[in-house]
Amino acid sequence: MRNRRHLQPLLLAFATVLLPAWALALEPQPAAATESPRLTPGAPATQSAQAVVDEAKAALPQHVNPMYGPQTLEHTRAALAFYEELSASGGWAMLPTQIAGLKAGSRGGLVEQLKIRLILTGDLDPDAAHGDSFNKAAEDALKRFQVRHGLSQTGSVGRLTMRALNVPVDVRLNQLRASIHRLEGNAFAFSNRYVVVNIPGAQVEAIDNGVVERRHVAIVGRPDRPSPVLATRITAVNLNPNWTVPTSIVKADIIPHMRKDPGFLAKHHMRVIGAGNQEIDPATIKWATLQNPNFFVRQDPGPLNSLGQLRIDMPNRDAVFMHDTPKKELFRNDVRFNSSGCARIDGVRDLASWLLKGTEWEDRSRIDAAIASNERKDIKLTKPVPVAWVYLTGWAAGDGLIHFRDDIYGLDTPEGLVTSTISPRKPAPARADVRPAMAPQPPARPATPVAYR
Repeated sequence: MRNRRHLQPLLLAFATVLLPAWALALEPQPAAATESPRLTPGAPATQSAQAVVDEAKAALPQHVNPMYGPQTLEHTRAALAFYEELSASGGWAMLPTQIAGLKAGSRGGLVEQLKIRLILTGDLDPDAAHGDSFNKAAEDALKRFQVRHGLSQTGSVGRLTMRALNVPVDVRLNQLRASIHRLEGNAFAFSNRYVVVNIPGAQVEAIDNGVVERRHVAIVGRPDRPSPVLATRITAVNLNPNWTVPTSIVKADIIPHMRKDPGFLAKHHMRVIGAGNQEIDPATIKWATLQNPNFFVRQDPGPLNSLGQLRIDMPNRDAVFMHDTPKKELFRNDVRFNSSGCARIDGVRDLASWLLKGTEWEDRSRIDAAIASNERKDIKLTKPVPVAWVYLTGWAAGDGLIHFRDDIYGLDTPEGLVTSTISPRKPAPARADVRPAMAPQPPARPATPVAYR
């Protein structure tokens, strides 16, 4: 835009008129008192694993509204209407690269441009936007923007924040429309208690009666080994599990490692198991020419096991599950697409305690003690808990915030929508002794209108 500096006051006034009052109505949600404060970015790697987990938790939204529930479709449709209005009014201009690095105390025309951008999407109240100083109001607005985009709440413009600020409005519209398409075709049966993994958000929620009781940072599949969209039930919690390495990973990872380092298996406490469950000496295998192994690889239980010390069992045809990890430092990253398809969960012991509610294992200290014994133990849930792995890149919850995440697998396309929607199961063949189907349930009550931004 030419002569941008002279147009800034005009743009600020235009933004004030453009945004409907309801888009600016909500104040930022306060952090829950039980949450740990966020650690200083770039803290040394020597900090404790618990400190890393606490840091990851502090980056999560604190509201109790689920990102995926019976009302998500209605909320996301309202969000789409707001962004369509933004688009019709011209959207927003791309910010110059010099915006990167702005933080509290910065001054000048670049700060004014950033404020205008934050006003347009309802992150900054125009009444608090006057002047060219990066003040407390601007810092809080930027943190709100970062929450909505799954970024660390630094209050300064880093590389990922800069990238998110410059995503065009048309891309955001496409994300919301893609999510609405998935939600309209959704076949997941919501129950009182359920768990959801949003793959693009690398985030997990445990919901009870419409309220998020636990929220966890996750690590999900990388683009070349994507996590699948699915719906199933959680049936058990496995303590000190071993890991039978999938054949695909043996071919893609284990064999190449063994060709370079014959001691790789021993270093990672892995064994080669052949027919009759008999252990095979790795030195007897011709790794250099091996293509199709007729054995499997099993990793012993322990803190270095790739599954960590706890696995959440959820039978499904994709053979994926949720589990612990020895690499807890990865939870600190804003970009968490590092697994081979499974979901690694921060604070997974707390999630297990939630799943085992109503049993003696609800006591987290019992889980800790059992893991410390180094003995394998499988604990069945008294009642299986439904779980959905979904693919939502744009959505709105009942808190009034509109959330976006990167389309990490490139599925916000007509073709991608087909494979990233939870589809109805094919009906089982009819049987003569099948009881009549239950009467259809009444539709859910409409949600109270919410102001979106």
